Amino acid sequence: MPKLQGSRVIAVTGGAGFIGSHLCETLVAAGHQVVCIDNFYTGSRANLGSVLEAPGFSLINHDIRNPLPDDLPRFDEIYNFACPASPVHYQADRVRTAMVCALGALHTLRRAARDGARLLQASTSEVYGDPEVHPQPESYRGCVNPVGPRACYDEGKRFAETLVTDFGAQAGLAVKIVRIFNTYGPRMQVDDGRVVSNFIVQALRGQDLTIYGDGSQTRSFCFVDDLVEGCLRLMGSPPVLSHPVNLGNPVEITMNDLAHCVLELTGSPSRIVYRPLPVDDPRRRRPNIDLARTSLRWEPTVPLRAGLQRTIESFARRLQTSEFDGATGETPVAASA
Repeated sequence: MPKLQGSRVIAVTGGAGFIGSHLCETLVAAGHQVVCIDNFYTGSRANLGSVLEAPGFSLINHDIRNPLPDDLPRFDEIYNFACPASPVHYQADRVRTAMVCALGALHTLRRAARDGARLLQASTSEVYGDPEVHPQPESYRGCVNPVGPRACYDEGKRFAETLVTDFGAQAGLAVKIVRIFNTYGPRMQVDDGRVVSNFIVQALRGQDLTIYGDGSQTRSFCFVDDLVEGCLRLMGSPPVLSHPVNLGNPVEITMNDLAHCVLELTGSPSRIVYRPLPVDDPRRRRPNIDLARTSLRWEPTVPLRAGLQRTIESFARRLQTSEFDGATGETPVAASA
């Protein structure tokens, strides 16, 4: 792959996933050469439709639990987004999820050291567990059950943060860690169990909207375009900013209010029904983004209703093409990420 003048060669692991595909699209549009690395465990080639034929873009089918292939080009930057991010997927094979977090971080770090590349590790607000501090600043150490049903992801990402921090310090690498709070938008999977996709699919199909718990639990939802912009700014920030940075929307909403908003925007006649809350499901989640505001000059710009409308329109188009066939739109983790 000959390097284009003024461009960077960038690897995006998990690049065929929800957030990863938006990141690839943005990087390609900026004129960079992008190598998307994905094994399609939860990602999809359909997510990359707009960039698959773009000059400078290549797609590699590879499991990040194994070292990156030697025949790939030298990278200037590596974004490590490879990991199932919704409970229904990361809990399906908990050992696999834990190893993706650990080995994925190790293998991308080793490649960054070999290439002299910057590395951005996608972490998560799940490292805060069911928080006892609200909103959650980066200094908060979290309240995580290390042996619970969510631990493979929560503790896997916590370990990845440790590995990135220590490896980066020892190897003199420029490393970045982004703690991603609840993100939504087009290309979310229909059956991923996240509350926004669940509510939208159920509303569009005229099914009951399922809330787990009494609906008073809260989340803060960031539109994917805003999240990608924050990641780009973090990757380009000075090397001294090597500690975790929260990226998310600080506007908090209850699950009850979110359900009513989706019903209003879709015009659906669906009812709201309530079921028991899953084990270890966080009661409140909202980021403190003071660090992102001061260090990255970043904060979300897309209001929730506007972002939901764009997401609903995307799901509606997919519904018309029968992409939802076989998907129930209902899983027992509807209050989750």
